[in-house]
Amino acid sequence: MSPFLVLCVVVFISGSGVAFADKGTYVDKIQFIQYSDENTALEEVKNGNLDIYYSPIPFDRISDPQSQKGLKIFQSTGQSYSLLVNPAPSEKFNPFSIKDVRFALNYLVDRELIVDELLGGYGVQMVSAYKPFDPDYLLILGDLESFNFRYNPALADEMISYALAKAGAQKIDNKWYYDSKPIEITIFIRSDDQIRRSIGEIISSQLEKIGFSVKKDYGDLNKAFTIVYGSNPYDLKWNIYTEGWASSGFVRYDSVVTAQMYSPWFSNMPGFNNPSYWNYKDDYMDSVSQSIFVGNFTSAEQRTDLLKKAVDEGLKESVRIFLVSKIDQYVSNQKVDGIVNDFGAGITSRFTPINAQDNSDSLTIGVKNIYQGAWNPIAGFSDSTSQQILGAISDPGSFKNPYTGITIPIRSDWKVETAGPIGKLDVPANAIKWDPVQQKWIQVGNGIKSTSKVTFHLKFGNWHNGQPMDMNDVLYSIYFLYQWGAEPTENSKTFDSEYSPKANQAAKTLIGIRVIDKNTIEVYQDYWHFDEGEIADSAGVFPSMPWEIFYAMEKSVTDGKVAFSRSESVSKNVDWISLLVPNDASMIKSNLEEFSKANSIPVALAGFTENSQYYDDRYSASISWIKNHDHAVISNGPFYLDNYSPEARIITIKVFDDKTYPFVAGYWKKFENVSIAKINQVDVPTTISTGKELAIPISVTPGSTVYYYFLNADSKMVDYGTLQSDTGNTTITLSKEQTSLLSLGANDLKIFAVSESALKPDIFYTSFLGIQGENKTIPENFGPVSGTTIVGYNYVLVGIVLVAIAIGITIALKKRKKPLGVINSRMVIK
Repeated sequence: MSPFLVLCVVVFISGSGVAFADKGTYVDKIQFIQYSDENTALEEVKNGNLDIYYSPIPFDRISDPQSQKGLKIFQSTGQSYSLLVNPAPSEKFNPFSIKDVRFALNYLVDRELIVDELLGGYGVQMVSAYKPFDPDYLLILGDLESFNFRYNPALADEMISYALAKAGAQKIDNKWYYDSKPIEITIFIRSDDQIRRSIGEIISSQLEKIGFSVKKDYGDLNKAFTIVYGSNPYDLKWNIYTEGWASSGFVRYDSVVTAQMYSPWFSNMPGFNNPSYWNYKDDYMDSVSQSIFVGNFTSAEQRTDLLKKAVDEGLKESVRIFLVSKIDQYVSNQKVDGIVNDFGAGITSRFTPINAQDNSDSLTIGVKNIYQGAWNPIAGFSDSTSQQILGAISDPGSFKNPYTGITIPIRSDWKVETAGPIGKLDVPANAIKWDPVQQKWIQVGNGIKSTSKVTFHLKFGNWHNGQPMDMNDVLYSIYFLYQWGAEPTENSKTFDSEYSPKANQAAKTLIGIRVIDKNTIEVYQDYWHFDEGEIADSAGVFPSMPWEIFYAMEKSVTDGKVAFSRSESVSKNVDWISLLVPNDASMIKSNLEEFSKANSIPVALAGFTENSQYYDDRYSASISWIKNHDHAVISNGPFYLDNYSPEARIITIKVFDDKTYPFVAGYWKKFENVSIAKINQVDVPTTISTGKELAIPISVTPGSTVYYYFLNADSKMVDYGTLQSDTGNTTITLSKEQTSLLSLGANDLKIFAVSESALKPDIFYTSFLGIQGENKTIPENFGPVSGTTIVGYNYVLVGIVLVAIAIGITIALKKRKKPLGVINSRMVIK
């Protein structure tokens, strides 16, 4: 996965060779309308007033055929929940400034209760940023199991008591005191999400039971942007926050998640790299996650080792504690076809609005919240709704296949040349880079080397304002990366505490560029990956908005009127710039008018295009757009953003019916359906004799790859392996020596099956008893098995059986009817 800043300025993504078309969608208009209540939304979908609802429906509302009448139901793996813990020391004692106290929370939280009771079984426990259906999960499974996180409040109390007493706290009448004052914890609880509200109440109750005084603060995401993400952690406006995450896409090689969820440098940990705040520090974690982020490894094995180190450190630090991932049930009216159920984003995939159709020329999509955070391509678009709509109006250069997570071309083709991981390529002396000190483009000169070279053939077309996309848009975005990713100097105006640290890491790998012709550019970078698609993804330069919009935003920010990021806006007491808000759009328009009047040429484009008419046309087109639409969201996708009505809580997008748009309606139809590997049958004994050979026959979809893991009672890996099943039948075998490592008593077996065309695994979990002596029991035949199955020993199902529906997962149990849920990464805040 490419560096996250690609979502910002340079959306690092690319495209395929197709003839130019007039219309790239089946419908002419889509309205996104806020429906905060899921029950109301469900009825509106049933009666046809809504075509699709982009928020999950409670499982008990569509649990029988009658309640499902008139609907299509899609099960998705789109949400997860975590706790963000404030580790800041302060004048007021903060118990979570002590690492051992934070770590103990892993034993205080009852993940099983959350899955079984709050989610009704539609979920799965998780302890790290990786979930069971993430492609990288199998690489770190053994390490995750070694922590043996289970609900154990007595152990948590013991660990917390030891750490607090060591710090000088006292427990009097079952209440904790420090300097004779009760130790008070403030939990910010999301009141707009019933699941997170309940999680907050459970955590509060557990903390009170072990002696803390708990203050509850309730609010929605907008309040959280101020209280949690926008405040100085030292001020202790919060101690714990009930976070939620949504996935924006399925990713085969996630280079971002360890940085995003655990590393201070990525500006997503307490303090958020705001220089005026206290900031959480972890240099070791930064080093490891940066190596993953910039491709500083020489093999797949070394990358795996880095993932393990990063997750290990993240779990031990426990600043962000993951709880559960959730199966979401989404609905559409039965007349809607063409929905693409991405393994990560679910039906909210960018391909759904582009490919969906019914018997009319328009669609109406309900969303839970129409506006939650700023719309700007630098440090905005951080909430799920804005990301979902952005995907329909903005084409990237490349994207991820919704079922394999592999990089695919969208608006650029590429050729990769690499000497990595060890060697180097010569960089032409006339390749250029931006020099933030000299404020100009300079040639890299002789003797410069790079690890890789990517030649992009960009599929330009018109911007939504009618102006042709061109190489100046690319050059300005690259300038912005260099300028705002430079090491900050005193009183630097081109620094943003959230964006700049990410840009800095990407800028360090970008050695130079060379423009070949009006559609072709060479990118030289010190980045390597064993998958060439990832190299192309990381080097992508396809622009997301016209250069003049960036230029106008940049002026407003450097003038001190607004900020690109939420934390900068709070610390500087200015607005978080949003191109969707009329006041901010008017400010952008005023800047453009000033540029036009002064015949301004941005320093980033000086020397490339001197034609004054070109600049006047650019400024005039964007000025006219803002006048006509009352917003400044201008992009290049198959839809354009027509208008936003805050009062009605409606955003309307319309088809970009333009002859330069490269894709015809139905181009992404290939993603409507997918074939998933299934575990059909497993013949596993309920008891196994230790020290005896063991054979377990299994039946899976032909062509599947099977991964299996045996764990003993101490969560130690006894054996693991991979089997390729071309015929669909294979056998897991353990030698005498291996079975002798099993525990007397309960042991676990986990089986995963995946196919090359769909990397979401089918999962089978079971427990069995290890015994001494001869095993005379008949093997238990768990089959036919469909979907993810969890079974227990002594013929009792202690987990959940999941049956795959569409992309996903239905329910089938022997004794406890509870389904299992999953989710993926490339996460956005909910």
